[in-house]
Amino acid sequence: MSTENEGNEVPQAPSTPPAPVDAPAVPADSSAAGSASRSAAGSGTPAGQPGHEGAYSAPAHAPQGAPQSASGAADWPPPQPPAMPSYATGGGSGSGWGASYHPQEPKPGGRRGGLVAAVLAAALIAGGIGGGVGYWAAERNDSDTSSTTVSAPDTPADLKREPGSVADIANKALPSVVTIEAQSGGGEGGTGTGFVYDTQGHILTNNHVVASAAEGGKLQVTFSNGKKYAAEVVGRAEGYDVAVIKLKSAPDGLRPLKLGNSDRVAVGDSTIAIGAPFGLSNTVTTGIISAKNRPVTSSDGGQSGKSSYMSALQTDASINPGNSGGPLLDSRGAVIGINSAIKPAESGGLGGSGQSGSIGLGFAIPVNQAKQVAQQLIKTGQPVYPVIGASVSLQQEGTNGATISQEATGGAEPITPNGPADKAGLKPGDVITKLDDTVIDSGPTLIGQIWTHKPGDTVKLTYERDGKEHTVDVTLGQRKGDS
Repeated sequence: MSTENEGNEVPQAPSTPPAPVDAPAVPADSSAAGSASRSAAGSGTPAGQPGHEGAYSAPAHAPQGAPQSASGAADWPPPQPPAMPSYATGGGSGSGWGASYHPQEPKPGGRRGGLVAAVLAAALIAGGIGGGVGYWAAERNDSDTSSTTVSAPDTPADLKREPGSVADIANKALPSVVTIEAQSGGGEGGTGTGFVYDTQGHILTNNHVVASAAEGGKLQVTFSNGKKYAAEVVGRAEGYDVAVIKLKSAPDGLRPLKLGNSDRVAVGDSTIAIGAPFGLSNTVTTGIISAKNRPVTSSDGGQSGKSSYMSALQTDASINPGNSGGPLLDSRGAVIGINSAIKPAESGGLGGSGQSGSIGLGFAIPVNQAKQVAQQLIKTGQPVYPVIGASVSLQQEGTNGATISQEATGGAEPITPNGPADKAGLKPGDVITKLDDTVIDSGPTLIGQIWTHKPGDTVKLTYERDGKEHTVDVTLGQRKGDS
């Protein structure tokens, strides 16, 4: 398939032309159990609460000259300010891979209030310490004004950061990363992230970021310089969790981010994530690629009850609610993925809100796949999914492969008559254990792997029947649109 973007000017990162990646097809029983909780869902993004703890500790003995009581005992140590409260910062309620991280709108007196309270309390502690030390110095008549500290010269405003440094990459990328506010017709909404895809004003993001505004809602895009623009949905792919929106009045001078080649990524490569975690726009975090081809299933937090599947890039770069749809960059500043999901902690969220934060398990849609989907959405407004023409169990328990269903689901036969699987001789009850060289341990893993291809590709399936192993070539079919 051509890598041209149907007339849209999409820059490519030098030296690594992206390989085409394909759209997927949801099996007939895609509503079965086993999907994990979702990536950043359509809800607000309250500010987080930083942890502060510890109070001032006085010297064990009173210094000479300290104030004394009537009994002659030194009044030391001076009264101490109250201890600073500690704020827990972890945990979520979901237990599945790909947990939702699109938080509820902040309420008055909510998370933002907690942040301010923490900062004010810290200031009070600092004030208490300063007062105590100042009083001690005054009583000692300490007139020594000499200092052993050395001040660094002011940093020039035009200081150039080292080419290729995180600061350099972030400085170049931030003007092309946007914060997306989506609001439904009923007033509900949330915040996510996206990035400039081409000079025509197309923005690439997650489907679940904009889903609430897809039917009569409103979309607003804010750039790093604070300028805001109205936008509209061009197309959505629920199965891939990819969406394309477009600025209604695109400004001149848009700078699309360069797209890398996610097939060339290696475990251990450096990563940079940019987004709006908990509503904190223009946040930059760093990490590495922790794993490749990680099977991830996520849902949209109940908006449609449907799941998306990906063979994801795993990263330990800090990703939180609000990072959804933002770019995952490589060490050159090229996009290698779209940040989409996190594995949350198992216990209570921030301040009991139920919203979990990063524990170093983030997942991104490989950019090769996202690009393929984006091109199709811009061209036709709907996704195209490759299929094998068979329904498989979506239960993720065990590691025995993907079992082809033995009964009709939703009025559809387990194997589509005259479809790819039927032509290859597959039957209900067969257990698919490999796709090409990739081990298949569940239905979601099989779907995620199929969706890295495009219709018309031929793949090699290994399956077991009656205790015997067989291998067969299957030419993938296609399904258009989300059902």
